[in-house]
Amino acid sequence: MLARAWDSDLAYSFRRSPVTVVAALLTLTCVAGALFAPWLAPHNPFDLASLDLNDAFTPPFWSEGGKAGFPLGTDDQGRDVLSTIMYGARISLGVGIASVLFAMVLGVALGLIAGYVGGRVDALIMRVADVQLSFPAILIALLIDGVARVALPADVHAHIAIPVLIMAIGVSGWVQYARTVRGSTLVERHKEYVQAARVIGRARAAIMVHHVLPNVLGPVLVLATIHIATAIITEATLSFLGVGMPPTQPSLGTLIRIGNDFLFSGEWWITIFPGIALVVLVLSINLLGDWLRDALNPKLR
Repeated sequence: MLARAWDSDLAYSFRRSPVTVVAALLTLTCVAGALFAPWLAPHNPFDLASLDLNDAFTPPFWSEGGKAGFPLGTDDQGRDVLSTIMYGARISLGVGIASVLFAMVLGVALGLIAGYVGGRVDALIMRVADVQLSFPAILIALLIDGVARVALPADVHAHIAIPVLIMAIGVSGWVQYARTVRGSTLVERHKEYVQAARVIGRARAAIMVHHVLPNVLGPVLVLATIHIATAIITEATLSFLGVGMPPTQPSLGTLIRIGNDFLFSGEWWITIFPGIALVVLVLSINLLGDWLRDALNPKLR
């Protein structure tokens, strides 16, 4: 099976693209560093007992005053920047992937129903999608996050920050999945295999799930790969604006916001290194998504 996969057209397209190989290696490095942060990180930035304010604003180890124990320096609380980046990437990746899964499930379900049922149901779902498309995704995420913060007690905001972010980013991104799946479903529902399923008496829901859905998932998977990078950027933007992750659970966006306060006072490493990590992570995922889109497009073969 592995030999067959290695000889496939997709694997050949991957091997002959050096940019894609480098992007895959960078993505794997970022994901591995985030997943295994408790074992790979030099320090635990969430362990308050191990923090020492005397280590605050320590520059990177190659600069004057740097320490080997803090390769990329420390922040204003004495936390190791390298460790906070690894733990922050863990939160950013988790929120990004979970929000994309939420948006994909919601969008695919609504798009499948709209395309197969048609009529007023289709018109209603698509008009809601059109209205949402008239607003930037970041504004919709800000609105949902703000409503959640007003509706819920202040003492639980830190505990529900991740679920609220996942819901806010997911709701702001379902439209593209719904429109893609609806268009594909409009084509698939008139094909012979769907007509045959109707003739033998299969229920409408069974036809949508077991027959139509597998044939419309190809573009959705490509879209989801690219959307992960967008979701990570959206989470970083919300956290940078102060409505995302709290400082006690910093994501990459939170780390950039914290470091931005000290950027012009000389402590550049607090914001520059998390910013570089965010750019590398998002860029590598985007490059993989672009390759996957081209590799699965039969017109480009």
